Amino acid sequence: MLPLRARALEAGVPLHGMSAFGDLKYAPGFTHFDYVNPEAPKGGMFNFSPPNWGFNQNVLSFNTLNSFVRTGDAPPRMEMCFDSLMTRSLDEPDAVYGLLAESVTISGDGNAFTFRLRPEARFHDGTPLTAEDVAFTYKLFKEKGHPSLLLPLTEMTDALALSEHDFYIAFNGKQASRTILDIVLFPILSKAFFTENPFDSSQLKPPLGSGPYRVGRFSAGQSIEYERVDDYWGRDLPVNRGLNNFDRIRIEFYRDRNAGFEAFKKGNVHYRQEFTSRLWAQDYDFPAVTDKKVVKREFPNELNPSMQAWAVNQRRERFRDPRIREAIALCFDFEWTNRNLFYDAYERSQSTFERSAYKAEGAPSPEEVELLARLPGEIPQEAFGEPVTMPESDGSGRDRKLLQRASELLAQAGWVRPEAPSLWERGLNLVGLGEQLPDPQFVVNREGRQLTLELLVHDDVFVRVYSPFVENLRAVGIAATIRMVDPSQYQARINDFDFDMVVIAASFSATPTRDELQRFCHSRAADIPGTRNLPGTKSEAVDALLDEAGRAETRDRLTVVLRVLDRVLRARRDWIPNWHAANHRAAYWDMFGFKEPKPDYGFPVEAMWWYDEEKAKAIGKG
Repeated sequence: MLPLRARALEAGVPLHGMSAFGDLKYAPGFTHFDYVNPEAPKGGMFNFSPPNWGFNQNVLSFNTLNSFVRTGDAPPRMEMCFDSLMTRSLDEPDAVYGLLAESVTISGDGNAFTFRLRPEARFHDGTPLTAEDVAFTYKLFKEKGHPSLLLPLTEMTDALALSEHDFYIAFNGKQASRTILDIVLFPILSKAFFTENPFDSSQLKPPLGSGPYRVGRFSAGQSIEYERVDDYWGRDLPVNRGLNNFDRIRIEFYRDRNAGFEAFKKGNVHYRQEFTSRLWAQDYDFPAVTDKKVVKREFPNELNPSMQAWAVNQRRERFRDPRIREAIALCFDFEWTNRNLFYDAYERSQSTFERSAYKAEGAPSPEEVELLARLPGEIPQEAFGEPVTMPESDGSGRDRKLLQRASELLAQAGWVRPEAPSLWERGLNLVGLGEQLPDPQFVVNREGRQLTLELLVHDDVFVRVYSPFVENLRAVGIAATIRMVDPSQYQARINDFDFDMVVIAASFSATPTRDELQRFCHSRAADIPGTRNLPGTKSEAVDALLDEAGRAETRDRLTVVLRVLDRVLRARRDWIPNWHAANHRAAYWDMFGFKEPKPDYGFPVEAMWWYDEEKAKAIGKG
């Protein structure tokens, strides 16, 4: 089994699936994925709080139903209303199989792909989904799409309808070898609909889709229901059999986590993943739990690499010196926080690729040393040794050694505490005869400007967790504050990079692609609003490593490249890793069926589970 470029030698051979390095678990003619129940009954409603989301989606509010543009706030799971050319298998690291496309043929040079569409494919209004719709979609995304859709199409040169059912897409040769694995998952839109309606965030008119669900009842910013399409054209395809079992999927929007938890306790919400350790440790003792109507359990996390970290915005000059970012990191006492606020529920994060083979550990291997030696641009010396790790504190909440080191780094970077003003100077200031005097509590630069830092949040729970962190930042002289804003303002400020420091949690695919990673750390993404390059990373070395990852032809080579990328990013301190949990902490009303064990590379409960009528009746929910 060969990587995609090598498999291109099979020019003219239609393939039912593709993977990064040629490994496919399911042969042509397979009947269903192993992790689903092909006989799962259809019916019931699933009301849940989405644990993840993408594109311009917002889990706290929504004001548009176009999920594929940069602006606006769309509800999570709009993608369920749309089909894609191919779909991912969740028990393989990177394999995709035909959905709208029954086959794909790769050109000899690996730069062009021809997809044969299923003639039975239909939009929800009964009109055929054709190659014209597919070509229209890719051209539209390249011009106006959300950065997650736009960036992977940078090197696309053509998107053509060769016939009603044959779609051709070509690249200029500069694309990564696995770019195709990303773009075949893009939702396909209706050309007719978006010719008549604007492709922007201005409307709450449901776009015409072709997927297993359509938009049902909704109230902007409050709730949305997705209705299963009874005559969905693809319901019996092998990639869909056993999936999409609920008649209705409902999402309700709560402005804070406590309100969402209360709705779950009442039974209004049926499934919830818990991200607040205090609630998980103390508050899951309500009557429905003790009566065994609600199940509280943990599911193993996926094998995908993940990252949870703070981004310090280097677009602001005062944060460009890595010593400043290191000083900020030294002020967070994980050990104290984990014991006193998290009930020892978390592990300390260190890596961009936590929980994966791509996490750098120990001294660089000879292959890593060779790659580091030929990288362009400036590379921090720390990247050539043991990987940078977040220091372990003494657990006191105010480790003097770490705070002293933070103060030293600030001084080295030119930020020092001003001398205390004299009584005469204070008097001038009080009567308004002089300029505003610096507060001796906080450090200033040569121009007398304070080093300010605002942590942007959208929920009270973060105020509780970040307050001790802010106290330590202020203790070393950083004028730190917490700013809580409403969900729409939060999303807008993130998209426009209008923040000092913000937290992000992200999960990458098991075989991360260059296109996937560039949204987080490529120089190209630093100036495109809506990307996840929140720190504003611009580095020749990082860009070169992403290109190298795109060229990797074996999993071993990709692992070497991503370990070096991890070393460089950690040495640059573009992100400040904080914490992660080993498992999914989930609670649900005991009225559902599902197949165990869960797949290793995904956990879309709303797609895999089903309504169990007998269980529902037993707990009074039938």
